[in-house]
Amino acid sequence: MDTNIGSLDSCKPTSNDVCCPANVTVSTIQGSVSPTIIKSSEATLGRHLARRLVQIGISDVFSVPGDFNLTLLDHLIAEPGLNLIGCCNELNAGYAADGYARSRGVGACVVTFTVGGLSVLNAIAGAYSENLPLICIVGGPNSNDYGTNRILHHTIGLPDFSQELRCFQTVTCYQAVVNNLEDAHEMIDTAISTALKESKPVYISISCNLPAIPHPTFAREPVPFSLSPKLSNKIGLEAAVEAAAEFLNKAVKPVLVGGPKLRVAKACEAFVELADASGYAVAVMPSGKGLVPEHHPHFIGTYWGAVSTAFCAEIVESADAYLFAGPIYNDYSSVGYSLLLKKEKAIIVQPDRVVIGNGPAFGCVLMKDFLRELAKRLKHNNTAYENYHRIFVPEGQPLKAAPKDPLRVNVLFQHIQKMLSSDSAVIAETGDSWFNCQKLKLPAGCGYEFQMQYGSIGWSVGATLGYAQAVPEKRVIACIGDGSFQVTAQDVSTMLRCGQKTVIFLINNGGYTIEVEIHDGPYNVIKNWNYTALVDAIHNGEGKCWTAKVSQIQT
Repeated sequence: MDTNIGSLDSCKPTSNDVCCPANVTVSTIQGSVSPTIIKSSEATLGRHLARRLVQIGISDVFSVPGDFNLTLLDHLIAEPGLNLIGCCNELNAGYAADGYARSRGVGACVVTFTVGGLSVLNAIAGAYSENLPLICIVGGPNSNDYGTNRILHHTIGLPDFSQELRCFQTVTCYQAVVNNLEDAHEMIDTAISTALKESKPVYISISCNLPAIPHPTFAREPVPFSLSPKLSNKIGLEAAVEAAAEFLNKAVKPVLVGGPKLRVAKACEAFVELADASGYAVAVMPSGKGLVPEHHPHFIGTYWGAVSTAFCAEIVESADAYLFAGPIYNDYSSVGYSLLLKKEKAIIVQPDRVVIGNGPAFGCVLMKDFLRELAKRLKHNNTAYENYHRIFVPEGQPLKAAPKDPLRVNVLFQHIQKMLSSDSAVIAETGDSWFNCQKLKLPAGCGYEFQMQYGSIGWSVGATLGYAQAVPEKRVIACIGDGSFQVTAQDVSTMLRCGQKTVIFLINNGGYTIEVEIHDGPYNVIKNWNYTALVDAIHNGEGKCWTAKVSQIQT
C-alpha cells in the first residue's frame, strides 16, 4: 500500500492554502491571494501549530494531557479541522501516530514534559526505524524557568531541562525547543517540513506559557509550505538506467523483489510499472508486504529465505539476475543472514542510490525515476515466472476437523483470509502473527502493516487505533498475541470511544510463543487473562462491542 502525505495524494484544498502533488515532495501556493489577516487575539503560537497540522493533512492528533501541555491542547481542540484523541498512555499515543502515518503519510502526538516524553520515546524510535514522518509535540517548561537553576517537577531532579531533548536527538531527524515567540514560527515550520522531507519523526517542545500569547509573527494565516522537490541527477540517472538495462537484458531468468523502502521512496507505482513492462517474476521481502500488489499476474509470493512462500525462494535464488527495490537486509528479513544470494547478480535500488553487481554505483538517482526509466529499456522476459508456474503446486486445504477438536491456527487464518477485501486492512503484531499473516493473500486495495524493523511487542494495539482512525472506511483486522496484547491493551477503550469497527483476533498462546521458539524458559509464560471479560469491562455498556472465545471447531 503506497502512502502519501495527508489526504494528500488527491489533495482537494478548500481554500488558497496548499496544493500537494501526488509524490508529496513539494507543496506550492495556489493562486496569488495574500494570506488572510486574523484577529490579533487569535494570532497565537497554538493556533499556528494547529493550522500547520491541518495543512499537512492531519485531522486527528493523539494525546495524553499533562500540566505542561494543557493550554496547547486547548488550541488544538479549538481548530475545527483537528480532532484530539485522548489515549490511555503516551506509548500508545505514539503507536497510534505511527499507525496513522502509515495510512495518511504523516501523524502527530502531543504529550507532557519528560514523564510523557520519555514514555513516548519508544514509539518514536519505532517510527524512526520505519521511516515514518511523525510530529512529536511536547509541552515544555515555562519559558521563564530556563536559566534560573530551578528544579521542576516531572524531571529527574536536576535544574538542567535538556535530558528529554538529548534522548530525542538520537531518534528524531530534527529537534525544536520553542521557549520564545520571536523565532517560534520558523522553528515549528522547519521541524514539520524536515519531517516531510526526511520521512522521519521530529521533536517539538513548546514552553507551556507560550501557546496562548498573541505575537505579530502569527498575525496572518500560515503561509503554505513550498518544499523543494528532490530531483535525480539526469546524467547519473541515464547512466544507471543504461547499465542496469544492459545487465538485465542479457540475463536469462531475471526477477524483481520489492522491499520496505518502496514506501519512503514513494516508488510503489513505479515498481508496478517496471513489473508490467518487464514480465519478470515479482516477489516481495517480508518487511515489504503490502507495498507490492499481490494480485499482480506475475506475483510469486514472499521471499524470506528458508521460510519463503512455497516455490518463491527457488525462483529468486536460481535467477541469474535480481533487482531488489528498497531492501533492508537485517537479521530478521535475511533469516539470520542466510539468504542464498550473490552480490554480482544483484541490482540494489535504494531511495536515492543504485548499485549494480559489484559496481558501479550511482548516487543522486531517485528510485521512482530509475524504475520508470528502466521500464522503458527492458526487453520483455517472463522466463522466471514461467518456471514458477511450471513448478507451482496449489496449497491444500486444512485437514477437516471433527466437531469439538481444538481450533488450529491454519483453520483460523483460513477464515481470516475469507474476510479480506479491498475494504479491509491487516495489522500484524510482532511475534508469531508475523509468520501467520505473511501467508495471507492480499486482495487489491487491502492494506497491510507490521513493524518488522523495530519489532516492539504491543505496537499493534496503538497502531490499529491510529490506522483505523486515519481510514474509517476500512475494516481493520488486527492479529495480536496475548503477550503483546497485555502490554498495551488499555487503548481498546479509545477504539470503542472513537466508534471504530476494528476486528481483533487475540491469539492466546499462554505466553511469548515467538520467544519460546528462540529460547524457551519459564519467563515466557504469562498470567492468563479472561480477555473477553476484560474487553467487556472496558466496553462498560457504551457503544458497540462484541466478544467471543473460540477454542474448538464448531459445526
